[in-house]
Amino acid sequence: MNNRIIDHPVLGEMKIGKKVPFHFNGQYYEAYEGETIAAALLANNIRTLRVHEESGTARGIYCNIGHCFECRVTVNGCHHVRACITIVEENMDIHSGKTQPTPIKDLFKGENNV
Repeated sequence: MNNRIIDHPVLGEMKIGKKVPFHFNGQYYEAYEGETIAAALLANNIRTLRVHEESGTARGIYCNIGHCFECRVTVNGCHHVRACITIVEENMDIHSGKTQPTPIKDLFKGENNV
């Protein structure tokens, strides 16, 4: 199933460019030239981009304009890259965000308000 938006009611028709190969969590996928990582992953039926640091729940595309940071992934070893505003490049190595330890819990250890 292809979830790629090719005719948007506001943005118009997408011009299909050349295919761009990339890897996500070790699997091979293809994007189209000019697509963001988020759009390419969604087109390939991938909705979970990372997991929440505290709860471990799935996170994906939320605002899709670079404000919320829910779509953070690791790209070519660089952590916390926003998938919604980063264009796929040929042979990118992308990994979903994993649960990271949080400094917030450590700040409140031993206090009654947590």
